[in-house]
Amino acid sequence: MTKFLPQVRLATAFAILVSVVWQVTDRLFHNNFRPGEYFAYFTIHTSLIAAVVLTVTAVRELQGKTDTKALTLARLSVSTYAIVVAVVYNALLRGTPVLPGDPDYGYDWPVLPNEILHVWAPIFILLDFALTVTATKLKFKQIFWTLLFPLAWLIFTIIRGLNTNWWAYWFLNPNEKGGVTGVIAFILAIVVFMLVSATISLSLNRLLGKAPKH
Repeated sequence: MTKFLPQVRLATAFAILVSVVWQVTDRLFHNNFRPGEYFAYFTIHTSLIAAVVLTVTAVRELQGKTDTKALTLARLSVSTYAIVVAVVYNALLRGTPVLPGDPDYGYDWPVLPNEILHVWAPIFILLDFALTVTATKLKFKQIFWTLLFPLAWLIFTIIRGLNTNWWAYWFLNPNEKGGVTGVIAFILAIVVFMLVSATISLSLNRLLGKAPKH
């Protein structure tokens, strides 16, 4: 099974890219594609990053090369983002009504690419890191590197939202019922959940690395 892992990684990366292209094409067809908004979603950013990381990992393995420390950190990061995307979407966003500031995006999204980006790709990305042996053994204090991109995205999103009143996700909008306090609570909860997710992924990876070889 593991000898086919690079091909599965490439297939997953391809499925992610096809899903993004599918959604963009659908928006263009319906004449409501707004790139500045579409490419502002955390799911889209992290999915594209994951596609790159999966491709690089697969190509290096096919070339007989092991992961570098930077690539291992990148794999830990995208596995963490995958958990967050899947859980937040399915727990908070699935089935929610269309946002008032985002009237063209909602139930008319094509179903299959949406499920790939929010369910199936995240599951594989998590398992790919958690259940494979990496050449570099990361330390638990390095899980904080996984927060680097999300915090940068968050700062950008809040500054943009305050200036345009367009919010990628309702729970970041201080004009919602919870107000600023609710936004802060959601942010802190997601940060904690992200660190817990990174810890779980790294723990599984380290445990597998200590497993006896047969």
